[in-house]
Amino acid sequence: MLDQVIEYFESINPILAALYATLFTWILTALGAALVFFFKTMNRAVLDGMLGFTGGVMVAASFWSLLAPGIEMSPGEGFMKVIPAAVGFLLGAVFLFGLDKVLPHLHINFKESEGIKTPWHRTTLLILAITMHNIPEGLAVGVLFGGVASGFDGATIGGAVALALGIGLQNFPEGFAVAMPLRRQGLSRRKSWMYGQASAIVEPIAGVLGAWAVLTFEPILPYALSFAAGAMIFVVVEEVIPETQQDKYTDIATMGFIGGFIIMMALDVGLG
Repeated sequence: MLDQVIEYFESINPILAALYATLFTWILTALGAALVFFFKTMNRAVLDGMLGFTGGVMVAASFWSLLAPGIEMSPGEGFMKVIPAAVGFLLGAVFLFGLDKVLPHLHINFKESEGIKTPWHRTTLLILAITMHNIPEGLAVGVLFGGVASGFDGATIGGAVALALGIGLQNFPEGFAVAMPLRRQGLSRRKSWMYGQASAIVEPIAGVLGAWAVLTFEPILPYALSFAAGAMIFVVVEEVIPETQQDKYTDIATMGFIGGFIIMMALDVGLG
């Protein structure tokens, strides 16, 4: 089945491939958010486990799918070879840092808000937070598909498909983790689902832009891969991990992280 998927993606335009792959990640977010129709509440232990899993996938994807290929395809030897990855990684983290300070948003616990002061509703701020975090995920998938089409060593269709699959898997619990707090705030199940799935619609947009940018400006690929990695690691360290440490289920969150890391690593090595 996966072999057929890889063959199909090899046969189509890379921008279209990036669009399809990121639409898949968005659909899994929507399916995860749809769990709000079947559950009245969400256990905090389950939430922490889900968030831990999300963090594990993102960290593994940042290295196995983005940083390692970015370093491999960089020119030069020794320290010169790692410069594009270091610069891109830093720029990605700085980009998310800037968004974090400017864009008004709210953490999942509805207690901590960041960004400029705004009269916007709390649910809007939560949706903005998750939407901001989905940008590097869509960008990473698109950039990798663009890199494959450009013929760079280290970029493979299998690796791009593995990344999309891993991002999709962690988007499923993430969709639920967004929709359920909205439900607790008094929104209807339908609205909670609508807002939960809408938080990932930015992924296809970022994916297409990432693929287009790499195809148009091929030398930026090592920087672009590392940029996406830096942005994803920033999200994990600044948002995901601290959120899992708010309650007494830190061990569950840690094991979720380990599980997510192993699954993403296996997908990348197995398919890439």
